Amino acid sequence: MGKTAMLVIDMQNALILEHPYDEKRLIKTVSQMEMICRDKGIEVIFVRHEDNTLVKGESGFEIYSQVAPKNGEKIFDKKYNSAFRETGLHEYLKEQGVEKLIVTGMQTDFCVDATIKVAFELGYDVIVPRGGHTTFDNRYLSGEELYHYYSYEIWNHRYAQVMSIDHIEECL
Repeated sequence: MGKTAMLVIDMQNALILEHPYDEKRLIKTVSQMEMICRDKGIEVIFVRHEDNTLVKGESGFEIYSQVAPKNGEKIFDKKYNSAFRETGLHEYLKEQGVEKLIVTGMQTDFCVDATIKVAFELGYDVIVPRGGHTTFDNRYLSGEELYHYYSYEIWNHRYAQVMSIDHIEECL
């Protein structure tokens, strides 16, 4: 059986400081998942988005300190919504024998969604922890509505399995 890896997507200072939907729950969930994964020897990998507002070298670009990499954990920088496009992530995961991904981060309706769907298309078994992603209100839906819509109407039992942290820990 292949290995599992945890992806933390776009948990960057600039995004957290804009206060997305239920940010405290997101930070708590991602922190708990990181601890569980590290304790079980599961690699934690970070993905940062770079664009005209998230500029490399500026403080907003850095990963939020409460969920930041430890002990040389890998960081992949991206310029597109998907964590896989032109980043080398897929090649790295294949080299490591990873078949299952636990995906957390921001933003639900952009980077997290694109990454989950591409991971599914690439053949990964994808798990999304409940409370492990968030986004902002847009002109059509609130961040809360987007969270629930993607978790339970789009991803669950189609592209991924949405599970409680306890259930994920039991499965690892």
